[in-house]
Amino acid sequence: MSLTSYSAVVRRLVVSPGPAQEQRAQIVASAAGVSAVLRAFGRPLDRLPVRTVVYIGAAALDPGLGPEHEGFTVRTALGPGGALRLAHRELQSGATDFALVAGFGEPDTHTITVYAVKRAAEAVADADRVLGVLDGTGTDEDGTPPLRPLHHGHRATDPERHRLLLWSGRDTEDETRVRGELLPLLSGLHSEAFPALPTAVPCGTPPGPVRGAAVTVAALAAGTVHKATAVRAGRTRPVALLFPGQGSQHAGMARGLYRREPVFTAAVDAALSHMGDEGARIREDWLTPGEPRVPIDDVRRAQPLLFAVDYALGRMVLGWGVRPAALLGHSAGELVAAVIAGIVSLPDAVGMMMTRVREAVKIPEGGMLAVAASEERLRPYLNADVAIAAVNAAQQVMLAGSAEPLAATAARLRADGLTVVTVPATSPFHSPAMAPASDAVEADYARVPLREPVLPLYSGYTGALMRPEEALSPRFWARQITDTVHFRAALEELLAIEDVLLVEAGPRQTLTAFARRHRAVRLGASAVTPLLPARHGTAEGDRQSVLNAAARIWTEGHDLDMDAVSRLWTWSDEEQPPAAAAPSTAAVLREPAPALPS
Repeated sequence: MSLTSYSAVVRRLVVSPGPAQEQRAQIVASAAGVSAVLRAFGRPLDRLPVRTVVYIGAAALDPGLGPEHEGFTVRTALGPGGALRLAHRELQSGATDFALVAGFGEPDTHTITVYAVKRAAEAVADADRVLGVLDGTGTDEDGTPPLRPLHHGHRATDPERHRLLLWSGRDTEDETRVRGELLPLLSGLHSEAFPALPTAVPCGTPPGPVRGAAVTVAALAAGTVHKATAVRAGRTRPVALLFPGQGSQHAGMARGLYRREPVFTAAVDAALSHMGDEGARIREDWLTPGEPRVPIDDVRRAQPLLFAVDYALGRMVLGWGVRPAALLGHSAGELVAAVIAGIVSLPDAVGMMMTRVREAVKIPEGGMLAVAASEERLRPYLNADVAIAAVNAAQQVMLAGSAEPLAATAARLRADGLTVVTVPATSPFHSPAMAPASDAVEADYARVPLREPVLPLYSGYTGALMRPEEALSPRFWARQITDTVHFRAALEELLAIEDVLLVEAGPRQTLTAFARRHRAVRLGASAVTPLLPARHGTAEGDRQSVLNAAARIWTEGHDLDMDAVSRLWTWSDEEQPPAAAAPSTAAVLREPAPALPS
């Protein structure tokens, strides 16, 4: 059964309410008690998800306890079982994004047991420590819904799959010694044992500054490790994540990671689950080889699927223990960056994106062109129907407009000897033609709770660091449909602050190509690495590309969560033969980094 069908209990804490209440025979659910519940896990209240609800299960309620406390909804039930069932139902309906379920007087009369409950796919994607999943169909003897183990996937030990081997030393001599100890092991190792080798050696000691990495299969492991070049990690450059937008999509993008990497899989499922029935159709089109129901370049497929893939790739990198120093999204990718930055919740961001799609399909057909020329060079070709859609690099500009005027402009450009490439898009995004759609979505966005970013986000629409007032403005997000994307300026601003390792969390390596043209990258002050291949290939090619990116982050000097990275070759959710099938629902995942938004 899909993870999206469950609510997951991700954490449990038993708290004592305080001396005044301890004197009572039975704890009464009061305003002070709800305050204790909200703070039980040590997170600032402004970092709790917007749709956080406190569910109180208690035999006695303070008459002064209202339906809202400190800005959060409070719901009550006669006991903890009733509160858990209510939380489960409302999580599944979408009315709640995060539930704090408190049993007052549980497990004894002087304590409160608090559970943090999420939808299961989101809990796995957020790398929470999952205790189990609620079964809303039955109850235990005490009336509490049973807590089932979470079985999400099974161990995979295919020696033909690529895996990552990492090693390090205190200095060059020490690295040579460690590698020398590793090579005989690889030469004499039975191939079936290859996936079970530790990810990094030496084991049990902190990694040294001289680092080596190899992405290889069992048969080639010894030779690949022998030829690998060790790197001395000097000043570790922080990671900045890049999220591409429409035009980067292609059929089958990142499909090789789905059901073969747990956080990516859960994050895709979480994003698609908020798209309702359309999400299931998008998944089917994505995973089924052959002709899809809706072409991938149609806005109804391109933007929802690209959002899910970008978001899942970003969550996967966070799951490795990498905390990005900055975020930058291109066009629709800026909405993904907003989720990671804590500006908007995943369900609300999906809703914003689907509203954008719904309004975009009402606009007459149009498209986009990529032109190898400067912004100034192209100004004579602009008119009321054709506008500059994006400035991506010094000599790479995109134009957008309605179909016929854009075709006429393309003919003029080619006649004048300019290189013109049609961008895979069927809507004239970032042009005046989209103005009716922008006005329509602004009214819808006014109802979306927005917050200030908790991570630096560089906006392609201002070409600068996003200000709090911009993040909180429905108009700012709505006008992105019509406004020019100033990716070059935003990247310039980001790279002017400090040297960074740019990691593109999306398909096709479009933003990687733009970044490589930047002077800071050409000179080696900053660097860029993509997560996915430049074009559609094999499923194993997708995984190999991600492993190469992980190796690049490691040799840069970042310490990775080795258990999380190893799941790329030790985990699978693909069907097994009946005799070896795993139970249908048990992975215990680690606690998330507390500063990251849920």
